[in-house]
Amino acid sequence: MTHALTLASIAIVAATIVGYPAVQLLRRWRLGKEISEWGPDTHQAKSGTPTMGGTFILVTIAVVTLAANFFGRYSIGLPLVVIGSLGVLGFVDDLGSLKGREQWALNKRVKFVAFVGVGVAAAIGLYEFLDLRSINIPYEGRHDLGAVYIPIAIGVIVLTAGGVAVSDGLDGLAAGTLAIAYAAYGFVALFQEQEYLGAFCLTVAGALLGFLWHNAHPAQVFMGDVGALALGGGLAIVAFMTSQWLMLPLIGIVFMLEGASDAVQVAYFRMTGGKRILRMAPLHHHFEETGWAETQVVQRFWVIGALGAAVGVLLALEV
Repeated sequence: MTHALTLASIAIVAATIVGYPAVQLLRRWRLGKEISEWGPDTHQAKSGTPTMGGTFILVTIAVVTLAANFFGRYSIGLPLVVIGSLGVLGFVDDLGSLKGREQWALNKRVKFVAFVGVGVAAAIGLYEFLDLRSINIPYEGRHDLGAVYIPIAIGVIVLTAGGVAVSDGLDGLAAGTLAIAYAAYGFVALFQEQEYLGAFCLTVAGALLGFLWHNAHPAQVFMGDVGALALGGGLAIVAFMTSQWLMLPLIGIVFMLEGASDAVQVAYFRMTGGKRILRMAPLHHHFEETGWAETQVVQRFWVIGALGAAVGVLLALEV
């Protein structure tokens, strides 16, 4: 526990300090975000705010982990590799959304294939190398799933990464809810006496809190897909490494609601020829359109995320 909290504290301080020159560097390189015209009108004032801030979150996580929580604990390499792989994919996608430059996006099919490719590799890593193939059901215990585990893992990794990316639309929303979720899984891992995994989760939570120092409203920097996709995929991996992935919809409840709201809105729009269920998708924009201030949406989603995480952890401990 002491080791995990020490690494979390170091990550908070490191990400906070590194954030100052990182933000200045992103501004100097003119890596500002182009705000979509399909979003709320109030968000146009954010145009040009530096994006790709997720890079210094990932650097902080990698440095702290490799320095103090990797050697002799090589299974931590799996979430690191997944985070790095999805970070590269997110970085490329972010390059197509910069203000003052040609707007482009990765082909959806290419992006989906890349997502699934990372998911397949990660699922095989969980199944073959870490010998994980079970599900923990509260009050029931552990049940072996056999080879069915692999497609489930692929689906969960892809959906979680996508759900977090959708949530990265308001100042502090993705960073705060991710920090809560990683801290929750860190507690579960420590309870299971997986101290190295608990330390990794708290390192990520700490780096996110350090980033939040710069991402709090009004944000000086955005996380971007480089951070959201990477940390979403990483969250799914740690959920599987604790065998408590069934609790992910609770511990990551905000990401589930955000991703589902986006999917449902698009499907309903197509089926009805232009009608909408929400005023605007994803869910956080819907509440903005009803009159909630951005800070209200973020802080209330944090509360929902904390409640979901608390219930998820409570059930995870009832095995």
